[in-house]
Amino acid sequence: MPRSSIHDRDEAIDRAVRLFWSRGYHATSLKDIEQSLDMRPGSIYAAFGSKAGLFGAALDRYSRRVGAEFEQAAAGAKSPVEGIRRFLREVAKACVGAGSGADWPVPGCMMVKTLLELHDEEPAIRVQANQAIAEVEAMLTARLTEARLQGELRADAQPRRLARLIQAQIMGLRAFSERDVSPRAVRELGEDMGRILDPYLAASVN
Repeated sequence: MPRSSIHDRDEAIDRAVRLFWSRGYHATSLKDIEQSLDMRPGSIYAAFGSKAGLFGAALDRYSRRVGAEFEQAAAGAKSPVEGIRRFLREVAKACVGAGSGADWPVPGCMMVKTLLELHDEEPAIRVQANQAIAEVEAMLTARLTEARLQGELRADAQPRRLARLIQAQIMGLRAFSERDVSPRAVRELGEDMGRILDPYLAASVN
Protein backbone atom coordinates (compact mmCIF):
# COMPACT_ATOMS: atom_id res chain seq x y z
CA MET A 1 0.00 0.00 0.00
CA PRO A 2 1.47 3.41 -0.95
CA ARG A 3 2.21 5.82 1.84
CA SER A 4 -0.17 8.71 2.47
CA SER A 5 0.71 12.22 1.30
CA ILE A 6 0.79 13.35 4.95
CA HIS A 7 3.39 10.70 5.77
CA ASP A 8 5.44 11.66 2.69
CA ARG A 9 5.33 15.33 3.64
CA ASP A 10 6.40 14.60 7.22
CA GLU A 11 9.33 12.51 6.04
CA ALA A 12 10.32 15.16 3.50
CA ILE A 13 10.35 17.87 6.17
CA ASP A 14 12.45 15.72 8.53
CA ARG A 15 14.95 15.17 5.73
CA ALA A 16 14.95 18.88 4.98
CA VAL A 17 15.79 19.67 8.63
CA ARG A 18 18.85 17.44 8.45
CA LEU A 19 19.88 18.78 5.05
CA PHE A 20 19.61 22.47 5.91
CA TRP A 21 21.30 21.89 9.26
CA SER A 22 24.29 20.19 7.68
CA ARG A 23 24.71 22.52 4.68
CA GLY A 24 23.05 25.79 5.62
CA TYR A 25 20.40 27.65 3.68
CA HIS A 26 22.51 29.24 0.96
CA ALA A 27 24.78 26.25 0.32
CA THR A 28 21.81 23.92 -0.19
CA SER A 29 21.02 23.72 -3.89
CA LEU A 30 17.83 22.57 -5.54
CA LYS A 31 19.72 19.46 -6.66
CA ASP A 32 20.64 18.76 -3.03
CA ILE A 33 16.98 19.08 -2.08
CA GLU A 34 15.85 16.80 -4.91
CA GLN A 35 18.31 14.10 -3.91
CA SER A 36 17.75 14.34 -0.17
CA LEU A 37 13.95 14.45 -0.34
CA ASP A 38 13.74 12.10 -3.34
CA MET A 39 11.30 14.51 -4.97
CA ARG A 40 11.16 16.15 -8.38
CA PRO A 41 11.33 19.96 -8.59
CA GLY A 42 7.65 20.21 -9.55
CA SER A 43 6.62 18.17 -6.51
CA ILE A 44 8.83 20.24 -4.21
CA TYR A 45 7.34 23.52 -5.40
CA ALA A 46 3.81 22.13 -5.33
CA ALA A 47 4.24 21.02 -1.73
CA PHE A 48 6.24 23.92 -0.32
CA GLY A 49 6.07 26.76 -2.84
CA SER A 50 9.78 27.56 -2.83
CA LYS A 51 13.10 26.76 -1.22
CA ALA A 52 12.31 29.35 1.43
CA GLY A 53 8.93 27.70 2.00
CA LEU A 54 10.59 24.33 2.53
CA PHE A 55 13.11 25.89 4.90
CA GLY A 56 10.30 27.52 6.84
CA ALA A 57 8.53 24.17 7.18
CA ALA A 58 11.79 22.57 8.34
CA LEU A 59 12.41 25.32 10.90
CA ASP A 60 8.86 24.94 12.22
CA ARG A 61 9.33 21.16 12.58
CA TYR A 62 12.63 21.67 14.35
CA SER A 63 11.28 24.28 16.78
CA ARG A 64 8.31 22.09 17.65
CA ARG A 65 10.63 19.22 18.43
CA VAL A 66 12.76 21.44 20.65
CA GLY A 67 9.62 22.29 22.61
CA ALA A 68 8.70 18.62 22.91
CA GLU A 69 12.20 17.73 24.08
CA PHE A 70 12.04 20.44 26.72
CA GLU A 71 8.69 19.21 28.00
CA GLN A 72 9.91 15.61 28.00
CA ALA A 73 13.01 16.52 30.00
CA ALA A 74 10.92 18.51 32.49
CA ALA A 75 8.24 15.85 32.85
CA GLY A 76 8.59 13.85 36.00
CA ALA A 77 11.23 16.14 37.49
CA LYS A 78 10.82 16.72 41.19
CA SER A 79 10.77 20.49 40.68
CA PRO A 80 10.74 23.10 37.89
CA VAL A 81 14.42 23.92 38.41
CA GLU A 82 15.37 20.25 38.26
CA GLY A 83 13.40 19.98 35.01
CA ILE A 84 15.50 22.77 33.51
CA ARG A 85 18.68 21.12 34.73
CA ARG A 86 17.66 17.87 33.09
CA PHE A 87 17.05 19.69 29.83
CA LEU A 88 20.49 21.30 29.97
CA ARG A 89 22.10 17.91 30.55
CA GLU A 90 20.25 16.58 27.51
CA VAL A 91 21.46 19.52 25.43
CA ALA A 92 25.04 18.76 26.49
CA LYS A 93 24.61 15.12 25.47
CA ALA A 94 23.30 16.25 22.09
CA CYS A 95 26.29 18.56 21.65
CA VAL A 96 28.65 15.64 22.27
CA GLY A 97 27.16 13.77 19.33
CA ALA A 98 26.56 16.76 17.06
CA GLY A 99 29.76 16.35 15.12
CA SER A 100 29.50 12.62 14.51
CA GLY A 101 26.55 12.28 12.21
CA ALA A 102 23.89 13.12 14.77
CA ASP A 103 20.36 12.25 13.71
CA TRP A 104 18.95 15.65 14.68
CA PRO A 105 20.34 19.15 15.34
CA VAL A 106 21.09 20.24 18.89
CA PRO A 107 18.13 21.99 20.59
CA GLY A 108 18.07 25.69 19.80
CA CYS A 109 21.06 25.74 17.49
CA MET A 110 19.33 25.68 14.12
CA MET A 111 17.46 28.86 15.07
CA VAL A 112 20.67 30.71 15.92
CA LYS A 113 22.49 29.32 12.90
CA THR A 114 19.68 30.64 10.71
CA LEU A 115 19.95 34.18 12.12
CA LEU A 116 23.73 34.21 11.77
CA GLU A 117 23.64 33.00 8.17
CA LEU A 118 20.83 35.10 6.76
CA HIS A 119 21.56 38.47 8.39
CA ASP A 120 19.21 40.87 6.59
CA GLU A 121 18.15 38.35 3.95
CA GLU A 122 14.92 36.34 3.86
CA PRO A 123 13.10 38.54 6.42
CA ALA A 124 10.19 36.10 6.77
CA ILE A 125 12.55 33.30 7.81
CA ARG A 126 14.38 35.61 10.23
CA VAL A 127 11.06 36.53 11.82
CA GLN A 128 10.23 32.83 12.16
CA ALA A 129 13.62 32.01 13.72
CA ASN A 130 13.29 34.88 16.18
CA GLN A 131 9.80 33.72 17.08
CA ALA A 132 11.06 30.18 17.68
CA ILE A 133 13.76 31.49 20.02
CA ALA A 134 11.14 33.58 21.81
CA GLU A 135 9.00 30.48 22.30
CA VAL A 136 11.88 28.65 23.98
CA GLU A 137 12.41 31.70 26.18
CA ALA A 138 8.71 31.63 27.06
CA MET A 139 8.88 27.95 28.05
CA LEU A 140 11.87 28.59 30.28
CA THR A 141 10.20 31.68 31.74
CA ALA A 142 7.06 29.70 32.55
CA ARG A 143 9.04 27.04 34.41
CA LEU A 144 11.05 29.63 36.30
CA THR A 145 7.89 31.54 37.22
CA GLU A 146 6.44 28.30 38.53
CA ALA A 147 9.61 27.73 40.55
CA ARG A 148 9.32 31.18 42.11
CA LEU A 149 5.63 30.70 42.94
CA GLN A 150 6.43 27.36 44.58
CA GLY A 151 9.15 28.95 46.70
CA GLU A 152 11.98 27.16 44.91
CA LEU A 153 13.44 30.46 43.66
CA ARG A 154 13.82 33.63 45.66
CA ALA A 155 10.92 36.06 45.55
CA ASP A 156 13.12 38.67 43.85
CA ALA A 157 14.22 36.31 41.07
CA GLN A 158 13.33 37.54 37.57
CA PRO A 159 12.16 34.54 35.51
CA ARG A 160 12.38 36.17 32.09
CA ARG A 161 15.85 37.52 32.72
CA LEU A 162 17.02 34.12 33.98
CA ALA A 163 15.46 32.46 30.92
CA ARG A 164 17.55 34.67 28.66
CA LEU A 165 20.65 33.84 30.68
CA ILE A 166 20.00 30.13 30.21
CA GLN A 167 19.42 30.59 26.47
CA ALA A 168 22.75 32.39 26.17
CA GLN A 169 24.42 29.50 27.99
CA ILE A 170 22.89 26.99 25.57
CA MET A 171 24.17 28.96 22.58
CA GLY A 172 27.61 29.18 24.14
CA LEU A 173 27.66 25.46 24.91
CA ARG A 174 27.08 24.64 21.25
CA ALA A 175 29.97 26.88 20.21
CA PHE A 176 32.22 25.44 22.94
CA SER A 177 31.50 21.89 21.78
CA GLU A 178 32.96 22.74 18.35
CA ARG A 179 36.40 23.00 19.98
CA ASP A 180 38.74 20.06 20.26
CA VAL A 181 37.45 19.12 23.70
CA SER A 182 36.48 15.81 25.22
CA PRO A 183 32.87 14.65 25.51
CA ARG A 184 33.38 14.60 29.26
CA ALA A 185 34.26 18.32 29.26
CA VAL A 186 31.07 19.11 27.35
CA ARG A 187 28.91 17.03 29.70
CA GLU A 188 30.55 18.63 32.73
CA LEU A 189 29.79 22.05 31.31
CA GLY A 190 26.15 20.98 30.96
CA GLU A 191 26.16 20.12 34.66
CA ASP A 192 27.77 23.46 35.51
CA MET A 193 25.13 25.28 33.48
CA GLY A 194 22.49 23.60 35.59
CA ARG A 195 24.04 25.18 38.67
CA ILE A 196 23.77 28.69 37.26
CA LEU A 197 20.43 28.98 39.06
CA ASP A 198 21.92 28.12 42.47
CA PRO A 199 22.39 31.77 43.57
CA TYR A 200 18.70 32.37 42.90
CA LEU A 201 17.40 29.44 44.94
CA ALA A 202 15.35 30.26 48.02
CA ALA A 203 17.09 29.87 51.36
CA SER A 204 14.82 26.95 52.22
CA VAL A 205 16.05 25.04 49.14
CA ASN A 206 19.79 25.56 49.65
